[in-house]
Amino acid sequence: MMSPRARLLAQFGVLLTVAVGLFFLFPRAFAFAEGAAVSVLRLWWLILLVALAVWLIWGLGRRPK
Repeated sequence: MMSPRARLLAQFGVLLTVAVGLFFLFPRAFAFAEGAAVSVLRLWWLILLVALAVWLIWGLGRRPK
């Protein structure tokens, strides 16, 4: 019998192998996933910039006197 850790590693290896195989079989899916990842990164930067703007506008304006 396999230990739980070995079983987890084997399952992860099989999942990774299937995912890589599917990306090679369907290169358009790989391009879509890559584009989605770039879009998510851009979205997070936009969210961080908006949060910084909100903090600068309202956070710094409320300094105690």
